[in-house]
Amino acid sequence: MKVINKVAVAALCISAFQASANDCELTIESNDMMQFSEKALSVPSKCKEVKLTLVHTGKLPAAAMGHNWVLTEKKNVKAVASDGMRAGVKNSYVKPNDPRVFAYTKVIGGGESTSITFSTKSMSKDLEYNFFCSFPGHFAIMKGSFKIV
Repeated sequence: MKVINKVAVAALCISAFQASANDCELTIESNDMMQFSEKALSVPSKCKEVKLTLVHTGKLPAAAMGHNWVLTEKKNVKAVASDGMRAGVKNSYVKPNDPRVFAYTKVIGGGESTSITFSTKSMSKDLEYNFFCSFPGHFAIMKGSFKIV
């Protein structure tokens, strides 16, 4: 009986660790209808790094209906999106080295996925953050909130 209890305790500990690690991993989908699957994302303040996976569930290629995921303060969304359009597809519609951008993925097309890992070190629980797609014309529709809780 003692061996079974030890195995059960070990399994619970492993399970708790995995759940804790998964709190810092997010997945969001995009589609051919210019929609994200989530309007709000959050991570616990204990997450010093976040892994985000973007999955494009549509069928259209990146040139026609590409999507990316960009994270910035809410107040900077429009300016970052405008600068991103000028930066062009070769820069995934994100101005190179833009200090207003905390994280972004490359632009992907239907059936593709991409992941990024970013630090939350310079982010605050007290500020408002938004994520959006910076593909030209998408940011006004494809957006949501991001919070550290």
